[in-house]
Amino acid sequence: MTNLQLRGASSLHESVREELLKRIKSGTYLPGAAIPSTSMLSGEFGVSPITIKRALRDLQNAGVLIAVAGKGTFVKEQRRFLRELDVWLSSMDNARRLGFTPSMRLLSITREKISDPAMSVFNPPAEAMLCVRKTIYADDLPIMYDATYLSSDVDDDIVEEFGERFVTDALERHAIDIVNTRIVIDAAPAAGKAEDIFAVPNGFPMLRRLYKVTTTVPTIAIFGVVESPFDRLACSITIPSDLKSKDSTKNKE
Repeated sequence: MTNLQLRGASSLHESVREELLKRIKSGTYLPGAAIPSTSMLSGEFGVSPITIKRALRDLQNAGVLIAVAGKGTFVKEQRRFLRELDVWLSSMDNARRLGFTPSMRLLSITREKISDPAMSVFNPPAEAMLCVRKTIYADDLPIMYDATYLSSDVDDDIVEEFGERFVTDALERHAIDIVNTRIVIDAAPAAGKAEDIFAVPNGFPMLRRLYKVTTTVPTIAIFGVVESPFDRLACSITIPSDLKSKDSTKNKE
């Protein structure tokens, strides 16, 4: 039984919490690894399961642990990546410039309608589109779940490249360039596929980037949404000074 330095009955769970945190920081419990079950910890520390659950809840709220229904409680990977919303760089170049090696896994290519109500801001077509779903990794850690919709009449040789490249990168390789990008950023609880990909519980806060991309081919417009756990990815944008000057001039007028 572990000998805890208790500060009174009211702080039992705090003593357990500090001991667990010490183990995490020392590497006893490694990032991504499951910690012992509540019953095992209860027996080790000689406290009630309720006390253990309170300590675990504190660490979950602090972003140190994450509980996955039916699987257990895991030490969270603390790395957070920055995604620059730079429309002039390819997605691959953007990632490499930020210091990580990107890779992806194609999940599916189907034909379906855009059903997310938030996408209505882009006035997407009502008919079914080609939907490409994939997971993007940074140094083997999943950071983005991307669902991209585009015209279903895209040439088959371009579609074949979607498993190895981002959709916009594949199109540009075939002389279909980006003309304009519109982005909306919101937040939503995790649900469905995202739970499994990121090993997060249902309802976990997710950062979403909804987008519409127009191209040099009028019939090919791209719609999509990228989801990431709020603590795994952040977005930034740089506004050139000449644009600020133009905005300032407009305001004076």
